[in-house]
Amino acid sequence: MPAVPASIPTSLKLPGALKLQLEEDAKQMGLSLHAYMLSTLADAAKRKRLRQQFAQDSVDALAVMQSTGKGHALADVRVYFSQLKEHRRGKGAPPAALRPKKMG
Repeated sequence: MPAVPASIPTSLKLPGALKLQLEEDAKQMGLSLHAYMLSTLADAAKRKRLRQQFAQDSVDALAVMQSTGKGHALADVRVYFSQLKEHRRGKGAPPAALRPKKMG
């Protein structure tokens, strides 16, 4: 893989209204416009990759479920996350781990 330069100059032509909005957002966060745009672009790229990974994880989980015939009932998942929410609020014990069950 070729070396990637630490920084590559680029330019953006922004609509005036958008630039004003970005400047205001940057100011509210105590950042320069440049730093704010870099952070925003990095966040967007990270979210895209997280969405891609989530989609792949879903495909992989479905394949495992189809090959093994085991999975989690929706009702069990809802109870688990309800208990987890209460635990994180300090109002209950951690939920027991979900165990796959024969589906169908």
